Amino acid sequence: MEIDSNIFAKEKIKTTLFKFAVPAIFALLVSELYNIVDTIYVGHYIGVTSLAAITIAFPVQKLLIALGLLIAVGTSTYTARSLGENNISEFKRIIVTSLTLVLTLLTLVSFIVFVFRKPIFYTLGASDITYALVNKYVSIILLGGIFQSLSVVACYIMISLKQTRALLYTNLIGAVLNIIINYILIVMLGFGIEGAAISTVISQIIAFSFAFYKFKNIIRDFNIEFSMHSIHTSITREILTGIITIGFSTFIIEIEDALVSVVLNNLLYSQGGEAAIVIIGVITKVSMFLFVTIIGISSAMQPIVAYNFGAKNYDKVKKVLITSIKTVLIASFGFWLIFMFFSNSIIGFFLKDSTLLNETVKAFRLCISLIPLTGVYYMGINYYQAIGEAKKSFLLSIYREIIIFIPLAILFVELFGIKGTWIAYPITDAIAALTSFYFLSKTLREDFNELEISRKLKVKTHM
Repeated sequence: MEIDSNIFAKEKIKTTLFKFAVPAIFALLVSELYNIVDTIYVGHYIGVTSLAAITIAFPVQKLLIALGLLIAVGTSTYTARSLGENNISEFKRIIVTSLTLVLTLLTLVSFIVFVFRKPIFYTLGASDITYALVNKYVSIILLGGIFQSLSVVACYIMISLKQTRALLYTNLIGAVLNIIINYILIVMLGFGIEGAAISTVISQIIAFSFAFYKFKNIIRDFNIEFSMHSIHTSITREILTGIITIGFSTFIIEIEDALVSVVLNNLLYSQGGEAAIVIIGVITKVSMFLFVTIIGISSAMQPIVAYNFGAKNYDKVKKVLITSIKTVLIASFGFWLIFMFFSNSIIGFFLKDSTLLNETVKAFRLCISLIPLTGVYYMGINYYQAIGEAKKSFLLSIYREIIIFIPLAILFVELFGIKGTWIAYPITDAIAALTSFYFLSKTLREDFNELEISRKLKVKTHM
């Protein structure tokens, strides 16, 4: 397969960013939609206790998504950099390694969660009332995790090869099927919470089948083999380290959500019981619609930056970073306005109880009040991932939720009760955004000048 480098090196930045951002946003949205659609159907047709059970199960789903994205983002950025260096043999080895890794890792993790499900579920915040429901739901969705992760990895590889249409179709199939099958199983057949889980797994398997059908073209065109010999020769410590190092910050961001969910489930249950868990569960689901835009644009920047950085086109890298920051701020602010003004209607999709709905809307508006600023934060994480500065990317990725939010939430709940949790969100977002802005400003002022001078000196030396 011939690689058209013009899309990364010569095409207008806004055009390229748009081409990559739309499918990336859609992919993230559909990943979250599996859980969101389940939440909507369960909230309206089954009951609050089952809704609390899905909230408690959320960290397990986040873990599976996080592992898939760890490999997918690492692979996509690594392959884009290899293509920028015109290293096709390495590109092929990376693909073999990534698919082998996702199969092995997801199978192992799913098995461990299933075997130790009882202590795990109680640690996540399950009570004697909700445990049986959590057990039914998670035991089923574990079956689909490996298919979802394989789809994500395959689609991210296709993005690095500018094949974004297959990604759109794959995720559209999964999203539409999940809505339809949920309706059939829950509303028409009365399956209960098991119906939501079965619907998710069936949708993931069918979506994977379509993604694999499209991905076979890449395997054929690049003549990639998956024999035991090719797996043995492809998997090296260098490639494994490269994939995991690049994707680790994305993994941390996703797994932080799971950790925060565990902390808040236990923290809020002691303050307000199942109702408080339902409120934070709905807020988490709805706010994901805002975050997928921010993370989607940030991740779309990665292969563009990685390619041009690999090609030593540092001036283009700088322009891509600046354009991406402007784009993510404008887009996130636009969506933020919509969610602030129509929060009552949006949250109404999840809740029927009017009292619970009003309390959730108030908390939601406070929680998302400064979310647009986090665009700068995620841009910093993804930029440092793209250029291989894993340490900076990692430090930023743990900064917002682990270093700032969790301690603030624990402190503020002690001081202000449940409302303290909602107050902690905007304060965290402001601090994280200001810190990231400082690092990126310093990068634009200093790092790029040094890189460009170094590049010009090398050019003169070879003249």
